[in-house]
Amino acid sequence: HINPAVTFGLLLARKLSLTRAVFYMVMQCLGAICGAGVVKGFQGKNQYTPLGGGANVVAHGYTKGDGLGAEIVGTFVLVYTVFSATDAKRSARDSHVPILAPLPIGFAVFM
Repeated sequence: HINPAVTFGLLLARKLSLTRAVFYMVMQCLGAICGAGVVKGFQGKNQYTPLGGGANVVAHGYTKGDGLGAEIVGTFVLVYTVFSATDAKRSARDSHVPILAPLPIGFAVFM
């Protein structure tokens, strides 16, 4: 469960209970908040505030709709990759799949 989008996808696919999904999503968000606190601690006020605290923004020349579209496509690719790499039918057929599953998921996150 790399982010709330993947957790939500697993919930919709009924591979996760509602209580566990909510717990995971809350913990993932708390982890992101803690990570932002660590970044702020390392950067200090002189760098943190001028850089916007590390928040992502849409680059000049693109609209917010373009940014939203890119996020939707990227999230789809990530969730699809997680579902494909962890498919139980594929794991039963190919014994090496569970060992190599993190590799395509990592590539999807890196993309």
